[in-house]
Amino acid sequence: MNKFAAKAGRKTVRFILNAVMLFFSGVSVFPFVWMLYSSLKTEAEFALNIISLPKRPVFSNYLNAIKTGRMGEYALNSLFNCVITVVLVVLAAFIAAYFLSRFSFKARTLIYGLFVAGMLIPVHSLMVPLFVEYRILNFLNNRLTLLPVYVSFAMPMAVFLIESFIGSIPIELEEAALIDGSSMVRTMFTIIMPLCRPVLATVIILTFMNTWNEFPFALVLIRDNALKTIPIGLRNFQGAYTAQYTQFMAGMAVSLIPVIAVYCLFYKKIIVGMTAGTVKG
Repeated sequence: MNKFAAKAGRKTVRFILNAVMLFFSGVSVFPFVWMLYSSLKTEAEFALNIISLPKRPVFSNYLNAIKTGRMGEYALNSLFNCVITVVLVVLAAFIAAYFLSRFSFKARTLIYGLFVAGMLIPVHSLMVPLFVEYRILNFLNNRLTLLPVYVSFAMPMAVFLIESFIGSIPIELEEAALIDGSSMVRTMFTIIMPLCRPVLATVIILTFMNTWNEFPFALVLIRDNALKTIPIGLRNFQGAYTAQYTQFMAGMAVSLIPVIAVYCLFYKKIIVGMTAGTVKG
């Protein structure tokens, strides 16, 4: 009887935990689903009932979002910033992390501490100083304006993750390569870098998502409509007194496609990259 009661109690607890997790999962997924089907409604349907399903899908919202809202042009601008930022961050962070992990020198602790401090500083507190500096240098409204900002703010987390991961790789692999006549640069990029694919995938996803979704600096440092990014472009659907909500939803759905695509490409490695190397022997 006691065994039966204990088994029934475990099943009850498991059911409650699953129900709670299912509830929170539904709460997390519903806004995305609501955005998708709301983007297929007319403005009248949305104003009448924001929760109801569309009576007939209206795909013209997507065409208007791309043409009238210039979402295609803004997406290309965001994609340019993301690709360049990801490439620069991966290369620079990997090289910096490798030297911090494998070499001991006087300024190592200071340099590593500066990278860690970079994760603690609220980046938006630097908005005014950066704007003033960019204005003095006449670097506003440029195709390359946002790249130094995005690369600089992505580097601390990237270096922290990659340095921890490289620290878990046995140094004997590099010693064996050195004995075989491999140079340090060749060892870095042909032996160590392929082993770092899980953490590099994590860095790629985090950097891409943060760059794609970044709003404040793009708003302050870019004024030219031809250079605006996706988050800024979404403001085109909101006027002073009215807002085109269904087209706004369509624009947001379009803006999510690249992020989802990148995540689907690398999602298998992101957990490994986030956890591997955190415990060093």
